[in-house]
Amino acid sequence: MNVSLEDRFAGSLIGQSLGDALGFVVEGNSAQTCARYVETELRAGMAGRRGRPPYSFGQYTDDTQLTRELLASIVCRGTFDPDDYGRRIAALFSEDRIVGRGRTTEKAARLLMEGASWDEAGTPAPAAGNGSAMRAGPIGLLYREEPARMAAIAHNQGRITHADPRCSAGAVAIAGAVSLAVSGVAPEASSCAPLLAEWASAHDPAFGEAIGMLPDYADLPPEDAFMLISHMGWEPETLVSFDGISPFVVPSVLWALYSVFRSPDDYWETICTAITGGGDVDTTAAMAGAISGAYLGIESVPADLVAELNDNGGWRASDLIKLARKAASLSP
Repeated sequence: MNVSLEDRFAGSLIGQSLGDALGFVVEGNSAQTCARYVETELRAGMAGRRGRPPYSFGQYTDDTQLTRELLASIVCRGTFDPDDYGRRIAALFSEDRIVGRGRTTEKAARLLMEGASWDEAGTPAPAAGNGSAMRAGPIGLLYREEPARMAAIAHNQGRITHADPRCSAGAVAIAGAVSLAVSGVAPEASSCAPLLAEWASAHDPAFGEAIGMLPDYADLPPEDAFMLISHMGWEPETLVSFDGISPFVVPSVLWALYSVFRSPDDYWETICTAITGGGDVDTTAAMAGAISGAYLGIESVPADLVAELNDNGGWRASDLIKLARKAASLSP
C-alpha cells in the first residue's frame, strides 16, 4: 500500500479524532441504541447530522485531547518528557478544557496540580480504566522502530494517571498496533495479535493471553464477538452489569482491536463496528480509528466529516494535521 509516512501520521490522529467525535454522539448508550445509530445514521449517509448537546457535531473528547497533548509534548520537547506531559494533563483540567473527563485521570490531574511528581500521581490497582490506552497512539507513531523503547514509553505515559499493570498492558497494545500499522503492516489478527500479546504480557500475562485469542474472534459477527469480549478480564467478584463495552481497559482495548482486525482495509467499517458495541464508544472508536488511520492514511477518513472536527472551536482538523505532519518530519 503506497501511503506516505506523513499521511499515515495524519491518518492516525485524524482517524482517532473522527472516531472519537462519532462515538461521542452516543457515548454511554446501550449496544442496541448504538447499533441503531450505526445503521440509521452512519451507514445511511447521515453521519454528522447531530452532535451531543451542548456540542454540535465535530467536538472530540478527552480521548483526543490527551492524545493531541502527548504528541504536541513530544514534538515540543524532542522526546517523551513525562514532566511536561504531566503539566499538560493538569492544564486541561485546571483550565476546565477537558471534555468527558474520566474519574481516574481527573484524580491524577488534581494530584499533579497539587505538586505530585508524574510518577506518583497515578491511581493504583484495582482502578483499571482505559484512559492510558486511549491516548497511546502517538507512541506507536514516533517509536515504531524501537519496540522496547516504545513499550517503555507507552507504560510511562500511562502510569502518570493509571498505575494498574492492566492499564500499561492496554497502552502498550494500542501503541504497538499503531506502530505496526504506520509501518505498513496490515492490521490482521493472525499476524499482529501474537506480537501485541507478547508486548502486553510483559505487564499483565492474562491480558496478553486475551489478546492472543483475537485471531479466533476476528471472523465472528459483532454480536457473537461481543458476547466473548464484553466481560473479558473481569473478576467474578467485580463483574458488573454494563450494556455495552465498559471503560474497563481489557474489553475496551480488545473490542477496538477486534474492530480493526475485522475490516483492516476499511476505516469506516472499523468505526461502525467499534460503535456497534455500545458503551464507551467514543474511546473504542478513537483507539480503533488511530490504528486504522495509521495503516490506511488520511485519505481513508471522510473529508466532509473531518472538516467539522474541533475542540471547543479550536484545534480543528487543519491544526491536528499540521501537528501530525510536523511529528512525521521529526520521525526517523
